[in-house]
Amino acid sequence: MPRVPGGGRYTSALLVDALAAGLMRPFLLLYGIGVLHLDTRDAGLALSAGMLAGLGAVPLTGRWIDRGALTAPVAATLLVRVAGTVVLLAATGPLGYTAAAVLLGIGVQCWPAAHAAMVAALADDRQRDTALAAARSLRNAGMGAGALVATLAVAAGTGALRILAVVTTLGYLVAAALVWSTRVPAAAQNTEGQHVKPSAGARVQSGAGDGATYGGGLRQVTVLSIVNLPYAFCYDVLEVALPAMLVTSLHASPSWSAGIFVANTVLVILTQVPVVLRLARRSRRSVLASAGAVLALSYLGFWAAAALGGQAGTVTVAAVSVLYTAGEILYTGSATPLVLAMAPPGLRGRALARWQLSTGIGRAAAPAALTALLTAGPAPLWGALAATTLLAAAVVRITR
Repeated sequence: MPRVPGGGRYTSALLVDALAAGLMRPFLLLYGIGVLHLDTRDAGLALSAGMLAGLGAVPLTGRWIDRGALTAPVAATLLVRVAGTVVLLAATGPLGYTAAAVLLGIGVQCWPAAHAAMVAALADDRQRDTALAAARSLRNAGMGAGALVATLAVAAGTGALRILAVVTTLGYLVAAALVWSTRVPAAAQNTEGQHVKPSAGARVQSGAGDGATYGGGLRQVTVLSIVNLPYAFCYDVLEVALPAMLVTSLHASPSWSAGIFVANTVLVILTQVPVVLRLARRSRRSVLASAGAVLALSYLGFWAAAALGGQAGTVTVAAVSVLYTAGEILYTGSATPLVLAMAPPGLRGRALARWQLSTGIGRAAAPAALTALLTAGPAPLWGALAATTLLAAAVVRITR
């Protein structure tokens, strides 16, 4: 990113935003419980309501981008989070906490589409793939560092959570200022907002065969977004399904879940960009299909680990999680670039919004679905995940 015009300032904004998010986001539930003395269920429902409300703002963000806005939508996602943390600091009960969760949810859900459109404007084609991968690695590193600092601070007591909220607010403000001052190349600004159709059958992107004709681009993105639903469940496998299975079925220490999470984060930070560069000559569609196959194979591995049980099963889960991480890296490294390659330039915002809606719905449904399947047993959980993800990979591969 620092190599492209305007990329250095935007990279700084990404780092500040990631540090700020890492300071507070993992502890929002604890804030509601420890500072506002809310019931755990009520705090969880408020956070879920916030994320669902955020999805409603995603299509509006897409249309805003298509009208030619680039820096403004990204800055807006940060400023609405500033408002959310301010409301959180002023909250005294469930109503204020829910209002804060809604504002934070809007910022979180609208961020990916706005960010991807911004990167697409700053970088071209394959440079864009690497820039998106580098941004993900930087964000993971920043959030990890912020979360580590916050973990140490929280040990001092719940009062530290208020301080973290203040620092988070300031961080979002600084990031918004950096984004607002980023200069986007004039050519990129002119590209967004165009709605003039090229001649019939014209390609809207090259992308190693990933592009689509103008008329079919947005329809193909819609199909891809529907197929994405099983893929989107992969994020909560790490955060919900594996920790639950390790503790309830394998009777392992919670430290195993923490170790697997840390290992996953480190692997993503270190390997995301090299993997994207290595696969630059392959079509994004084939990489996305391969990601589904690798994820499905990892789910079968987790199923086998549950059948082993005991310490052997726990160690197998840790080993298979490396394969799972490989699938996640392939998925995140190819999905958004593929959407950008298929979308007509003047409809890029709407394409990204449809993709984010798909991911957001999948992530909203995943915790309830995964825990319900796990309650029925490891076979229904991992069997269903493997089958649906493999089917989705096959559809990705054959759809044109």
